[in-house]
Amino acid sequence: MFERPCGGEGAVLVHLMLGEATADVRNLAEFQDLALSAGAECRALISGRRQAPDPRLFVGTGKAEEIRDAVRAQGAELVIFDHSLSPSQERNLEAFLQCRVVDRTGLILDIFAQRARSFEGKLQVELAQLRHLSTRLVRGWTHLERQRGGIGLRGPGETQLETDRRLLADRIRQIRLRLDRVDRQREQGRRARRKADLPTVSLVGYTNAGKSTLFNALTDAGVYAADQLFATLDPTLRRLDLPGAAAVVLADTVGFINRLPHELVAAFRATLRETCEASLLLHVIDASHADRDAVINEVDTVLREIGAAEVPQLRVFNKIDRSGDAPRLERDAEGQVQAVWLSAASGAGLELLRLALRERLRGASVHGWLCLPPAAARLRARLFSLGAVVAEEAGPAGEWLIEVRTSRDNVDLLYRREGLQAEWVRSGFDIPTL
Repeated sequence: MFERPCGGEGAVLVHLMLGEATADVRNLAEFQDLALSAGAECRALISGRRQAPDPRLFVGTGKAEEIRDAVRAQGAELVIFDHSLSPSQERNLEAFLQCRVVDRTGLILDIFAQRARSFEGKLQVELAQLRHLSTRLVRGWTHLERQRGGIGLRGPGETQLETDRRLLADRIRQIRLRLDRVDRQREQGRRARRKADLPTVSLVGYTNAGKSTLFNALTDAGVYAADQLFATLDPTLRRLDLPGAAAVVLADTVGFINRLPHELVAAFRATLRETCEASLLLHVIDASHADRDAVINEVDTVLREIGAAEVPQLRVFNKIDRSGDAPRLERDAEGQVQAVWLSAASGAGLELLRLALRERLRGASVHGWLCLPPAAARLRARLFSLGAVVAEEAGPAGEWLIEVRTSRDNVDLLYRREGLQAEWVRSGFDIPTL
């Protein structure tokens, strides 16, 4: 048993290839970026290959001794594994290496804890950390060990452990209650947007694909953006006006990553509902990525896990200033826009994206003037109740001229209920053809 050191960021990184896998340069580079993003000082990298993880130490005894020698030679304070370790493996490794051991899940949780800024984000990260910690209470802490034998050496048994578990469970329960309240507030906002027929467009994609940069370029939101993994975590919503179409709500969400910890998926499920209930997903892709197709598949996998696989997608290939591609639109056989190539940093292709959004959302929204006869007072009241009315003018014969921004389906439904036919007045507004 040992007392775990409370400080130090000098790290030895461990990356193994399991089974028949060949050298995965992308995963190794991403692992090193994760460690740097967490603030670790990478002093050595230990790599190797195993057919299957060792049940006790994850690595073999020889590899464990190699790691221990590197820790001593480099004066490292912790060892970071690019794999998920079981609680017993983590405990056995710490006893063998005599230093802190952090697995991939713990590493990502630490980055999230550093980057969370909003009240909701901090609660979600704390919930994920507590869930991860709840299985790792029995570690290298001498004050938590089981009672000892011998006269005068019998301690309080597992009283301390039981107390810690109870405190953890109480804290998890409190956080869940607070997150439920935050989720109810978000649901009120979603209901208001549905009532006003404001489509929601959610930015999704691999971490560091440029989502926040694109979000800022479109909305001038000033969201923090940097060339690092998980630069921003907290969801941000802004109104985006599209020329010739209705306004939309643009949502910037947390980035995805290969082998995203299940604790984080569960903790951020409320936040990810913005993605599941969006009218359209902007799947932001790093066009300069060396393994672009694999990254796209990993994002699609996470979308299936959170229940957003059926939401329509528009792929946005970003960073063409690095890949050397030209700004362009890609359409399918029916002429519908499927992909946009642009650079959020330089602004090249942003107008093409606005055009693509207008086309993809055109079937959902209209913006123009309606002429209502004097007898349609109830229809007028319903349009106001929907929040669809932008402006109103009185006509010379007692009719109402109403500027509306809403969905075509809502207009058609309301007019059918009143037994009327919608009369659009073209006064400088383009009425989309459906």
